[in-house]
Amino acid sequence: MDVDAQLLHRARLLLAGELEPVLPRAAATVALIRDTPDGLQVYLLRRQPRMAFAAGMYVFPGGSVDASDSSVELETSVTGWVGPAPSVWAGWFGTDEVTAASLVRAAVRETFEEAGVLLASSMNSEATTASLTETERADLEAGRISLSGLLARHHLALRADRLAPLQHWITPEPEQRRYDTWFFVAALPEGQEPREAGTEADRRVWLSPAQALDAGLTLMPPTRAALTELARHGTVAEALQALVAEREIETVTPRFEIVGDRVAFFRD
Repeated sequence: MDVDAQLLHRARLLLAGELEPVLPRAAATVALIRDTPDGLQVYLLRRQPRMAFAAGMYVFPGGSVDASDSSVELETSVTGWVGPAPSVWAGWFGTDEVTAASLVRAAVRETFEEAGVLLASSMNSEATTASLTETERADLEAGRISLSGLLARHHLALRADRLAPLQHWITPEPEQRRYDTWFFVAALPEGQEPREAGTEADRRVWLSPAQALDAGLTLMPPTRAALTELARHGTVAEALQALVAEREIETVTPRFEIVGDRVAFFRD
């Protein structure tokens, strides 16, 4: 049974009350943005065609929250966290503080794993993000070291103030792989550049949001919606200022219908 047939079969079972939807896994994804003479650009990865989820799609760096993202003390007074407290993030995303802190850590970790960009800064004059090695990035990706352990080793603080909330999407119920994904935006830190990191992508590009929308790239609806939001802003500062202003993040879970012999999704 091919993928479309499996989706149609699951949708029919759900509508008949013969199947429970898969519980979505919490995830975080980050739209890295930068200023250029031609305007704001965003960083996109094309996922390998062999990937089980979103194969061949252009996406932002991101992935599932793992246990290590939730295993650190929440208090922002402790060394290692700079910026809005978990309670602030919880308010933005409409969730609890534990979940909010886990999502911020996952966003920082996944950005380093998939793009080689670390949203952290030195806590003394001797250590910089440049001191991190590719071996350490690979160890983080493989789970041999936690983000907190990596930051502590290099006396680095997680920079929650370099992130801004963007949107929240939950994968539709008929899908076999479902994610409860919070989207972030982050300015590319000065002195850092994305590099070919990890094994999940086969192409990496910087494009303006408008170019990404018009270039015929294969995009999932959440990515397209995020690019549409970013296309409204001309600079990084303008985008971040608008996104951290008091606003309500809508949770989007596309509904589905069976139309003929296919499953159609709709955002109400």
